Amino acid sequence: MIRRCGRLLHKTKVRSHCPTEELRDFGLPNATWNKNLKDLYNKFLELSKNGSWKRIPSHNTIAHHLQGIGKRMFLRNLDSDGLGFEYCMFYNKDERRMVCLFQPGPYLEGPPGYAHGGCIATIIDSTAGAGAVYTCGSVMTANLNITYFKPVPLGCTLFVDSHVDKIEGRKVYSSCHIQSYDGVILHAEASALFIKANH
Repeated sequence: MIRRCGRLLHKTKVRSHCPTEELRDFGLPNATWNKNLKDLYNKFLELSKNGSWKRIPSHNTIAHHLQGIGKRMFLRNLDSDGLGFEYCMFYNKDERRMVCLFQPGPYLEGPPGYAHGGCIATIIDSTAGAGAVYTCGSVMTANLNITYFKPVPLGCTLFVDSHVDKIEGRKVYSSCHIQSYDGVILHAEASALFIKANH
Protein backbone atom coordinates (compact mmCIF):
# COMPACT_ATOMS: atom_id res chain seq x y z
CA MET A 1 0.00 0.00 0.00
CA ILE A 2 2.81 2.44 0.84
CA ARG A 3 4.49 1.71 -2.50
CA ARG A 4 1.19 2.26 -4.31
CA CYS A 5 0.76 5.63 -2.56
CA GLY A 6 4.33 6.56 -3.40
CA ARG A 7 3.76 5.76 -7.09
CA LEU A 8 0.53 7.76 -7.05
CA LEU A 9 2.24 10.78 -5.50
CA HIS A 10 5.09 10.50 -7.99
CA LYS A 11 2.63 10.53 -10.92
CA THR A 12 0.43 13.31 -9.52
CA LYS A 13 1.12 16.67 -11.06
CA VAL A 14 1.41 19.61 -8.71
CA ARG A 15 -0.96 22.38 -9.72
CA SER A 16 -0.18 26.02 -9.05
CA HIS A 17 -2.82 28.31 -7.54
CA CYS A 18 -1.22 31.25 -9.31
CA PRO A 19 0.29 30.90 -12.79
CA THR A 20 3.85 32.17 -13.01
CA GLU A 21 2.93 34.70 -15.70
CA GLU A 22 0.66 36.41 -13.14
CA LEU A 23 3.34 36.53 -10.45
CA ARG A 24 2.75 39.45 -8.09
CA ASP A 25 5.17 40.87 -5.56
CA PHE A 26 3.13 41.00 -2.33
CA GLY A 27 5.97 42.79 -0.52
CA LEU A 28 4.96 46.08 -2.12
CA PRO A 29 2.58 48.54 -0.43
CA ASN A 30 -1.14 48.07 -1.05
CA ALA A 31 -4.29 49.92 0.05
CA THR A 32 -4.60 47.88 3.29
CA TRP A 33 -1.21 48.94 4.68
CA ASN A 34 -1.51 51.39 7.56
CA LYS A 35 0.55 54.58 7.77
CA ASN A 36 3.14 53.11 10.15
CA LEU A 37 3.79 50.14 7.86
CA LYS A 38 4.17 52.43 4.84
CA ASP A 39 6.49 54.76 6.78
CA LEU A 40 8.77 51.88 7.88
CA TYR A 41 8.75 50.49 4.33
CA ASN A 42 9.82 53.87 2.93
CA LYS A 43 12.54 54.17 5.58
CA PHE A 44 14.08 50.82 4.61
CA LEU A 45 13.60 51.51 0.91
CA GLU A 46 15.65 54.67 1.42
CA LEU A 47 18.32 52.66 3.30
CA SER A 48 18.42 50.27 0.32
CA LYS A 49 19.60 53.01 -2.03
CA ASN A 50 23.22 52.76 -0.84
CA GLY A 51 23.23 48.96 -1.17
CA SER A 52 23.51 48.09 2.52
CA TRP A 53 19.91 46.81 2.63
CA LYS A 54 18.09 44.81 -0.03
CA ARG A 55 14.31 44.53 -0.36
CA ILE A 56 13.25 40.90 -0.68
CA PRO A 57 10.48 40.20 -3.22
CA SER A 58 7.53 38.24 -1.80
CA HIS A 59 5.41 35.98 -4.01
CA ASN A 60 2.59 33.58 -3.18
CA THR A 61 4.11 30.61 -5.00
CA ILE A 62 7.52 29.03 -5.18
CA ALA A 63 7.05 28.35 -8.90
CA HIS A 64 9.56 31.07 -9.76
CA HIS A 65 12.23 29.44 -7.57
CA LEU A 66 11.96 25.74 -8.41
CA GLN A 67 11.09 24.14 -11.74
CA GLY A 68 8.00 21.95 -11.69
CA ILE A 69 6.81 23.10 -8.25
CA GLY A 70 3.80 25.38 -7.95
CA LYS A 71 2.74 25.08 -4.34
CA ARG A 72 1.30 28.10 -2.61
CA MET A 73 3.41 29.75 0.07
CA PHE A 74 1.88 29.49 3.57
CA LEU A 75 2.25 33.18 4.42
CA ARG A 76 0.65 34.21 1.13
CA ASN A 77 -2.31 31.80 1.07
CA LEU A 78 -5.14 34.37 0.89
CA ASP A 79 -6.34 35.98 -2.31
CA SER A 80 -7.40 39.28 -0.72
CA ASP A 81 -5.09 41.94 0.66
CA GLY A 82 -5.12 42.84 4.34
CA LEU A 83 -6.76 39.69 5.74
CA GLY A 84 -3.72 37.69 6.83
CA PHE A 85 0.03 38.30 6.77
CA GLU A 86 0.80 41.73 5.33
CA TYR A 87 4.57 42.07 5.38
CA CYS A 88 7.75 42.94 3.55
CA MET A 89 11.35 41.96 4.28
CA PHE A 90 14.72 43.65 3.94
CA TYR A 91 18.12 41.95 4.24
CA ASN A 92 21.50 43.38 5.29
CA LYS A 93 24.28 41.02 4.17
CA ASP A 94 27.08 42.64 6.21
CA GLU A 95 25.07 42.41 9.43
CA ARG A 96 23.55 38.98 8.56
CA ARG A 97 20.26 40.60 9.49
CA MET A 98 16.74 40.20 8.11
CA VAL A 99 13.97 42.56 9.15
CA CYS A 100 10.28 42.07 8.51
CA LEU A 101 7.71 44.85 8.64
CA PHE A 102 4.48 43.09 9.57
CA GLN A 103 0.80 43.95 9.92
CA PRO A 104 -1.45 41.07 11.12
CA GLY A 105 -4.89 40.98 9.50
CA PRO A 106 -8.24 39.86 10.98
CA TYR A 107 -7.92 36.24 9.79
CA LEU A 108 -4.98 35.84 12.19
CA GLU A 109 -7.12 36.49 15.26
CA GLY A 110 -6.67 34.39 18.39
CA PRO A 111 -8.05 36.12 21.49
CA PRO A 112 -10.62 38.76 20.43
CA GLY A 113 -8.81 41.71 18.87
CA TYR A 114 -5.35 40.12 19.08
CA ALA A 115 -3.15 38.01 16.81
CA HIS A 116 -2.91 34.27 17.50
CA GLY A 117 0.41 33.20 19.03
CA GLY A 118 0.86 30.73 16.18
CA CYS A 119 0.93 33.50 13.60
CA ILE A 120 3.56 35.30 15.67
CA ALA A 121 5.61 32.08 15.70
CA THR A 122 5.11 31.81 11.93
CA ILE A 123 6.36 35.31 11.18
CA ILE A 124 9.37 34.76 13.49
CA ASP A 125 10.21 31.44 11.82
CA SER A 126 9.77 32.96 8.36
CA THR A 127 11.88 36.05 9.10
CA ALA A 128 14.70 34.25 10.90
CA GLY A 129 14.56 31.43 8.34
CA ALA A 130 14.78 33.86 5.43
CA GLY A 131 17.77 35.51 7.12
CA ALA A 132 19.46 32.13 7.46
CA VAL A 133 18.69 31.28 3.81
CA TYR A 134 20.12 34.58 2.53
CA THR A 135 23.20 34.10 4.73
CA CYS A 136 23.91 30.38 4.24
CA GLY A 137 21.65 28.94 1.55
CA SER A 138 18.88 26.39 2.02
CA VAL A 139 18.01 25.57 5.66
CA MET A 140 15.34 23.78 7.69
CA THR A 141 14.09 24.82 11.14
CA ALA A 142 15.35 22.43 13.83
CA ASN A 143 14.32 24.36 16.93
CA LEU A 144 12.39 27.54 17.68
CA ASN A 145 12.04 28.95 21.22
CA ILE A 146 9.75 31.93 21.76
CA THR A 147 9.02 34.03 24.83
CA TYR A 148 5.85 36.09 24.47
CA PHE A 149 5.67 39.32 26.48
CA LYS A 150 2.74 41.39 25.21
CA PRO A 151 -0.23 40.44 23.00
CA VAL A 152 -0.22 41.80 19.45
CA PRO A 153 -3.27 43.87 18.43
CA LEU A 154 -4.67 43.06 14.99
CA GLY A 155 -3.84 45.69 12.38
CA CYS A 156 -0.87 47.15 14.25
CA THR A 157 2.58 47.51 12.68
CA LEU A 158 5.36 45.30 14.02
CA PHE A 159 9.10 45.39 13.49
CA VAL A 160 10.51 41.84 13.36
CA ASP A 161 14.32 41.88 13.63
CA SER A 162 16.43 38.74 13.19
CA HIS A 163 20.18 38.13 13.16
CA VAL A 164 22.29 35.11 12.29
CA ASP A 165 24.39 34.96 15.45
CA LYS A 166 26.77 32.12 14.61
CA ILE A 167 27.35 29.25 12.21
CA GLU A 168 28.89 25.96 13.34
CA GLY A 169 29.21 23.46 10.52
CA ARG A 170 25.65 22.87 9.29
CA LYS A 171 24.09 24.56 12.35
CA VAL A 172 22.88 28.15 11.99
CA TYR A 173 21.94 29.96 15.22
CA SER A 174 19.67 32.99 15.00
CA SER A 175 17.93 35.39 17.35
CA CYS A 176 14.83 37.44 16.73
CA HIS A 177 12.61 39.94 18.49
CA ILE A 178 9.26 41.52 17.66
CA GLN A 179 8.52 45.03 18.79
CA SER A 180 6.06 47.78 18.00
CA TYR A 181 6.90 49.90 14.95
CA ASP A 182 8.30 52.63 17.22
CA GLY A 183 10.35 50.25 19.40
CA VAL A 184 8.41 51.10 22.58
CA ILE A 185 6.75 47.69 23.14
CA LEU A 186 8.61 44.37 23.08
CA HIS A 187 6.07 41.71 22.08
CA ALA A 188 8.27 38.60 21.80
CA GLU A 189 11.85 37.30 21.67
CA ALA A 190 13.04 34.10 20.07
CA SER A 191 16.07 31.96 19.40
CA ALA A 192 16.22 29.54 16.50
CA LEU A 193 18.42 26.74 15.24
CA PHE A 194 18.43 25.99 11.52
CA ILE A 195 20.22 23.14 9.78
CA LYS A 196 21.85 23.77 6.40
CA ALA A 197 20.62 21.47 3.65
CA ASN A 198 22.90 18.58 2.81
CA HIS A 199 23.41 18.78 -0.96
